[in-house]
Amino acid sequence: MNNEQKAKIESALLTTLTMSMLLLLLWYVTIDAPEQPEEEGVEIAFGDSENGGGAEPDAVPMPAVPLTQSPPPTPQAPTENDLMVQDDDESLALAKQREEERKRRAEQEELVRKQREEQARQEAERRAEEQRLAEERARQAAEEQAKRDKANALAGLFGNNQQGAQGSGTTQGSTRQGSDNPVGHGSIGGNSWSLKGRNIKTLPKPSTQFNQEGRVVVAIQVNSEGKVISATVGEGTTVSDYQTRQVALEAARKAEFSPSENKIQVGTITYTFKLN
Repeated sequence: MNNEQKAKIESALLTTLTMSMLLLLLWYVTIDAPEQPEEEGVEIAFGDSENGGGAEPDAVPMPAVPLTQSPPPTPQAPTENDLMVQDDDESLALAKQREEERKRRAEQEELVRKQREEQARQEAERRAEEQRLAEERARQAAEEQAKRDKANALAGLFGNNQQGAQGSGTTQGSTRQGSDNPVGHGSIGGNSWSLKGRNIKTLPKPSTQFNQEGRVVVAIQVNSEGKVISATVGEGTTVSDYQTRQVALEAARKAEFSPSENKIQVGTITYTFKLN
């Protein structure tokens, strides 16, 4: 309760007390007024009146008795309880308004959260689809490379492909005018590559720090400048040793191809490991 409300209550109480005292004073003065004394004596009859009383005297008017008026009702000043009830009503209305605002904000926040979750879900699905397509392309490229490697091995049995010859390889696919290097795929030093429409510029040999013989097929992604931007172990790999796989991945990341208008292309590099 603030100072203004206290002042109003004190003023109302003081006014009520003053009026009550005035009314009590008026009531006391009215009750305490002296009454008119009645006339005393013996009535004597003169003359020959039948009742011996003579002529009837005129009626003496009775003194008027002042009517006591009830005091007007005392105006009731608002009590502290009434003010507390009023404050409680205002507090309840304010609390109800705040609760409605809180619910409205909660509903808006829930809507924003659901929208963000939906956007995140759609973004995750898009990325997963892109990853799936990239893996599918890499798998297909690895399968094609495995088929070509198998064909090259069969051709080598008949002397058509000398294993280990620098720059040798199959000549299937298109070639660029004025270039004797195969375009799209080939083999160098027993290691082969496949990247549609590209020439190989550098195919580093893997390190000799490997522990298992076999073949590691590396699925690669190449940018328009011919740099390898991604390298993962692909299908067709026969080596399970981690160290040997890492050696192949490190060598594949250093390979360089001819530039192209295509932003990103998917291909493969296959390394053959033999223990001495």
